[in-house]
Amino acid sequence: MPQSPPALEVRGLTRRFGEKTAVDDVSFVVEPGKMTGFVGANGAGKTTTMRMIMGVLVIHSGTVLWGGRPITGHDRSRFGYMPEERGLYPKQPVLDQLVYLGQLRGMTRSDAAAEAARLLERFGLGGRGKDKLESLSLGNQQRVQIAASLLHGPTALVLDEPFSGLDPVAVDSMVDLLRDRLREGVPVLFSSHQLDLVDRLCDSLVVLSDGKVMAAGTSEELRSRGPRRHRIATVPDAGWLRDEPGVTVLDVDGSTAVVELADGAHERVLSRAVGHGLTEFTPLEPSLSDIYREVTR
Repeated sequence: MPQSPPALEVRGLTRRFGEKTAVDDVSFVVEPGKMTGFVGANGAGKTTTMRMIMGVLVIHSGTVLWGGRPITGHDRSRFGYMPEERGLYPKQPVLDQLVYLGQLRGMTRSDAAAEAARLLERFGLGGRGKDKLESLSLGNQQRVQIAASLLHGPTALVLDEPFSGLDPVAVDSMVDLLRDRLREGVPVLFSSHQLDLVDRLCDSLVVLSDGKVMAAGTSEELRSRGPRRHRIATVPDAGWLRDEPGVTVLDVDGSTAVVELADGAHERVLSRAVGHGLTEFTPLEPSLSDIYREVTR
């Protein structure tokens, strides 16, 4: 039985452009068979970090590890990489260039042609293999780019905004393909501005801001670090909560309020709410958007 791929780890990655430090001591691990979401605003350093992982940019300090040892060019050649700036040839037929890219990765022509045809079919492009890339819609060009990154059976995937421009059907197809790779133990790192999608798909998250890691961990770990929010309903109204110490009122609508509770305030506020005719005291799980805003503000 083939051995599953190891973990991909970055330790203390730093990259400067002139006097600006674009990536500042960034460290995280992408575990085998896990999907890690890389989120941050434009200019946060996500693309620069991915380029250093892939050897496209020189690392000024820090290191990338593959299976606990420094990564090599041979290791990187087996990765699947989708850059921010797409790199396919607009005037070349779709199937021809996928076969060519597969051969560059060490595949035989026949194996590359078979796998390219399979991936195109899976993306609903089975009849477009002879078409020039530029004749396809932008969304379909994106699908071809994704196919190029998956073609050679990569040992790891580093994908920069892979879902950008895809319709919901194409997103589902892409997710299915990624889950196939996850079942094989492949570590997957992808960046995205679609926080709801990251929240739904990822096993762990890395939040970057101004080149620094602001938070990293599983969704559950990050949510547990977030503010303790509750929905509290009392009769006849919940306005009394505005005067409670340790309570930050985020919203009040008649008898119902959404609040943040300071550490140690939970039991006291619950007891006070009972005295005010408590009808609801529900903890609210923060969304990824809430966590992102909290750690980057």
